[in-house]
Amino acid sequence: MAYLKPPWFIRNIFNPIAKATGIGHSETLTVIKRTSKEPQKIPVTPVEVGGTKYVVSARGETQWVKNVRADPNVKLGTTDYVAREILEQDRLPILTAYRERAGRAVEGYFRKLPREADHPVFVVTPKG
Repeated sequence: MAYLKPPWFIRNIFNPIAKATGIGHSETLTVIKRTSKEPQKIPVTPVEVGGTKYVVSARGETQWVKNVRADPNVKLGTTDYVAREILEQDRLPILTAYRERAGRAVEGYFRKLPREADHPVFVVTPKG
């Protein structure tokens, strides 16, 4: 699967600001790293479709995606969720809604990774 590595500015400047402020509709997704079992925190732009919440990886098969696949127990903001990956053939309406919500910030990723298969999507269901 494809992956677009974020440049230095995104990793070191933008992501910390996004996690701290929620800029661009972002929320902090916390997942457990596969090897170290330490928390990994990533800004994501969740999207709701039909009353169901989803998180999308605009950059492809990132480390956080691999970590969610290994341990689906995640936190979005302060709420605990269980994540389940959506099949490729069911992603289009979610990706469309995501692109509308995230806007220009993600369009370049979708030009470089144009297939639905390139963008893992997870439905997140609250625990409890």
